[in-house]
Amino acid sequence: MEGSPIPVLTVQTTPYEDQKPTGGWGLRRPTGLFESQRNYLPNFVQSVLSSIDLRDRQGCTMVVGSDGRYFSKAATEIVVQMAAANGIGRLIIGQNGILSTPAVSCIIRKINAAGGIILTASHCPGGPGGEFGVKFNISNGGPAPDVVSDKIYQISRTIEEYAICPDLRIDLSRLGRQEFDLENKFKPFRVEIVDPVDIYLNLLQTIFDFSTIKSLLTGPNQLKIRVDAMHGVMGPYVRKILCDELGAPANSAINCVPLEDFGGQPPDPNLTYATTLLEAMKGGEYGFGAAFDADGDRYMILGQNGFFVSPSDSLAIIAANLACIPYFRQMGIRGFGRSMPTSTALDRVAKSLKVPVYETPAGWKFFSNLMDSGRCSLCGEESFGTGSDHLREKDGLWAVLVWLSIIAARKQSVEEIVRDHWAKFGRHYYCRFDYEELEPKMTYYIMQDLEALVTDKSFTGQQFAVGNHIYNVEKTDSFEYVDPVDGTVTKKQGLRIIFSNASRLIFRLSSSSGRRTTIRIYAESYEKDPCNHDREPQAVLSPLIAIALKISQIHERTGRRGPTVIT
Repeated sequence: MEGSPIPVLTVQTTPYEDQKPTGGWGLRRPTGLFESQRNYLPNFVQSVLSSIDLRDRQGCTMVVGSDGRYFSKAATEIVVQMAAANGIGRLIIGQNGILSTPAVSCIIRKINAAGGIILTASHCPGGPGGEFGVKFNISNGGPAPDVVSDKIYQISRTIEEYAICPDLRIDLSRLGRQEFDLENKFKPFRVEIVDPVDIYLNLLQTIFDFSTIKSLLTGPNQLKIRVDAMHGVMGPYVRKILCDELGAPANSAINCVPLEDFGGQPPDPNLTYATTLLEAMKGGEYGFGAAFDADGDRYMILGQNGFFVSPSDSLAIIAANLACIPYFRQMGIRGFGRSMPTSTALDRVAKSLKVPVYETPAGWKFFSNLMDSGRCSLCGEESFGTGSDHLREKDGLWAVLVWLSIIAARKQSVEEIVRDHWAKFGRHYYCRFDYEELEPKMTYYIMQDLEALVTDKSFTGQQFAVGNHIYNVEKTDSFEYVDPVDGTVTKKQGLRIIFSNASRLIFRLSSSSGRRTTIRIYAESYEKDPCNHDREPQAVLSPLIAIALKISQIHERTGRRGPTVIT
């Protein structure tokens, strides 16, 4: 800390109308918009900082991290300069600006920070032509709830100025403390650059039996694993935790160098984009495979020969085997949570364990409230996200360590574990069709007409015949959620059609990027008989999909011949 105090400037600006944070994703837009629109990023950062009560903001500590995508370094510098100007006392930042979303949540909770700003667009593409995002997590480590997001949005609509220290420069590569003397500030502004993995690793070591997992991954009978970081934030975590700490060979980890464009592929851990991992697993050399998204909160599990574990099955299997984890043996299991579109496989496990299941809208913020109140120990979504009450975010590497713990305890392969689960609880065939990049007004009218159709009293009791299959409509609704903690009501979270044989169809809008929207169609069919557990999901679910296409008329109304993505 040398030289003259750094000046704090007030910059005049004009508001934007489109800076409403969406769900638990924050503000997610094309990267080019952040770069080209004057003050677009500073406006939103100021709105986030101003949403924190002035008394809580002055001198407080916040956490800043990114998934390393293009524009992250420039954005991190702006966040730091504005945090200093707005009275934040200390920032904790991962080395080179890198921190996974679970690690940000971990650090916030560990040091009792006021909150954190995460620069990520999750599984969306990176690079100059990709997406960029700014997400605010509150003091419990979880995504901002609606009341906070609404406050941020209202501030963004009327903002006239923002505060910044444009001459403040930090070295993101140098571990340790950096202090800066600011004009008209009594105390120096402090930045602490930390190892992105250490604090998170320390937490995991209190949850899992690392020696048991290490024994699984080393020695003559070791389980050979293949883990794909997809050139996102998880590279350093995979190398340090799975390789250095748990003994997996260094060549177990692939695509571990964070790249601004994620190597030209969307960092989305599914069968469509994690093809490098899938091909390696199909060869039969590896017994366990996993992939992570850009910010480390989503994951995919594969078994030998490319055996795919669906996210809904993974959640249910983890729930059924929590006794393998020391943390849960000590803490007990209080309840489970799942998003409404996620398959009901979890519900059958909960019934056997005699614990409640909370069915919520999509978005991790709903789980945070349940966990804060002590109602929920494990939760998950069909979009490859699972987590527990150790954090207030979904946590991909935590889920991988759970799976490795289960394999070590049961001494079975991934496929054997899944098939045993199906034999005990039945198989939930499940798929999701995404119709992406649709015009918002079009999707509004499609969903409006569909809601009018399926919620009409005459729709309940209708019978649909597709080939040899008969489906009787037992219940329909427009899903709404009443939070059992604070009574908050969240409406219009998707349309549900539940059939008498426990099959389900769900229609839901998603608009995480804000500019275009996606209609998602979910189909689920339950099969108890083990003789029918080896069928192809698409074949089992094709009658349900035919019903969905017929009643929605989505191909006719969008001009599409089929979905953009099937998962």
